[in-house]
Amino acid sequence: MSREGVEHALARLRTDRERISTRLLELNDHLAHRLLKGGALTGVTERRWREADAAITTLWRLFDAYQTVLDRAEELCAGRPGPEELEELTFLITGPSVKTPREDLPLERAGLLGDAGEHVTLAGALTRMSAAFDTATAVVAAADAAWSGLLPRLEAAEKAWQEARAHLAALVPPGAGAPPYGETPEIGRARRLERELDAARALVRGDPLSLVRDGHADTSGLDRLTGEIGALRAVLAEAVRLREGYGERRRELGGRVDEVAVAEEEAAALRARVVGRIANVSPPEVPRLSAALRERLAALDSLRERGRWAELARRAGELERSADDALRRVRAVRDSAGGLLDRRDELRGRLGAYRAKAARLGYAEDLRVSELHRRAHDLLWTAPCDLRAATAALAEYRRALGGEGAAR
Repeated sequence: MSREGVEHALARLRTDRERISTRLLELNDHLAHRLLKGGALTGVTERRWREADAAITTLWRLFDAYQTVLDRAEELCAGRPGPEELEELTFLITGPSVKTPREDLPLERAGLLGDAGEHVTLAGALTRMSAAFDTATAVVAAADAAWSGLLPRLEAAEKAWQEARAHLAALVPPGAGAPPYGETPEIGRARRLERELDAARALVRGDPLSLVRDGHADTSGLDRLTGEIGALRAVLAEAVRLREGYGERRRELGGRVDEVAVAEEEAAALRARVVGRIANVSPPEVPRLSAALRERLAALDSLRERGRWAELARRAGELERSADDALRRVRAVRDSAGGLLDRRDELRGRLGAYRAKAARLGYAEDLRVSELHRRAHDLLWTAPCDLRAATAALAEYRRALGGEGAAR
């Protein structure tokens, strides 16, 4: 090679060296690379990281050998290279001048002399470095993508667990194991979820690549776990609120039960009135639910004494819903019965309006019209009132007024 050719080649090689150095430093500083290098890896991720780590080691050794050759070439080119120096420079730049690193083989494969490596050109070394770099970055990028999807979900699950555990600590004194704070469904559930969270934490941090499906992190397990922890957190939070305001909550529930009892008495009285005043009807019986609700209310005190706050909160919510449902059922019976009296009163009002119409038309003295009015009036003002007969009599009275009016 001529001196000019050598200088041109060295300029290109220097540029390549700077670019390689930059990419190697970027790889070394990558967060996923640091996590892989310092983590307690398992499973699929451990196996793939071993391959990537070996590729990175080879990459750095090749780069060191590459730089050694390039440094020697720059040293020779710094003076005024003669024919011998140009011949050596030609060999360094184009010949097999780079000694590849010796492969660290196990004893049974190394042989007596071991692996002495081989010599390749600078271009060949660059090709091998590119292949090793691709192997390493593929694993680092895959781990980075997996952690990017998994770690935020894990963080959400851990945050929900910390909040749930704080609520549980507020309900169960430290070291309490005997009644009234013995094993409860919520404590057992919390222990199970804590074990699942520990297992998920170890899997996400130690083997994220095992959770990759079709190139994307499968977060369904973490999402389910976060949902279960969130549900437990809500139950425990409600239990804490109930413990802090149990007296007021109990009075509120007692008031609802009293409201059901009052509604039952009112509905029963109205039903009796309807049965006595409306003939040929049988309104639905009034459901008697307040007594059972009072028993459930009293049972809350027993749970309170045993420290079963989560169960107490659940039963208090169920009691509230039952009381609301009972009140709706009682009011439905009351409204059904009251509707019969409303119907009678409506018919009475219509009869008065028709009588006024008869007077305006000049039929106040008409015997037939008067007889129809008297019959409808007697039916509507006689107890018990036959609504069906009264409705028919009123319709006949209205038709009589309409027919007579049309004839005039």
